[in-house]
Amino acid sequence: MTTDSIGGHDGPYAAPILVAEQRVLPEWIDYNGHMNVGYYGLAFDRAIDQLFDQQLGNGEAFVRAAEQGLFVLQSSIQFLRELKQGQSFSVRFQLFDHDHKRIHFWAEIQAEGQICATQEVLAMNVDHASKRATPFPDWLQARLTQMQADHNALARPAQLGAKIGIRRG
Repeated sequence: MTTDSIGGHDGPYAAPILVAEQRVLPEWIDYNGHMNVGYYGLAFDRAIDQLFDQQLGNGEAFVRAAEQGLFVLQSSIQFLRELKQGQSFSVRFQLFDHDHKRIHFWAEIQAEGQICATQEVLAMNVDHASKRATPFPDWLQARLTQMQADHNALARPAQLGAKIGIRRG
């Protein structure tokens, strides 16, 4: 087991980070003729995996070698516009906060210049053997500190921390 860095870089980081483009696959389309809600989660997950691999270095290779990785504690997705079969989209990522074992971030799926969905996530670093929270390695803590500093000037989305409910009146 190793907790050494595997990939990524020490920054500076783009603000926000634009993750490589994806395309809506035919099997993601539901009987309403648009991308099914479950696949939005998959699209966000694929983008975040790519970000962890390429930017922070805590992606799949690190998780397997270190036997620790991020577990999502809470996630909220807002669906703003339909995505159709074959449509290309990208995901923008913004880090809001972190401490020695948790991160709070925001992601947006964008297509044709419009935000189609947003996701807010709180995740915690977990040791796979004990299934308990464990601190990030020092190198990852330093990278998260740099990324948060690079993202601090970004506007906070109005939907951040949004409550769910039926609006009346």
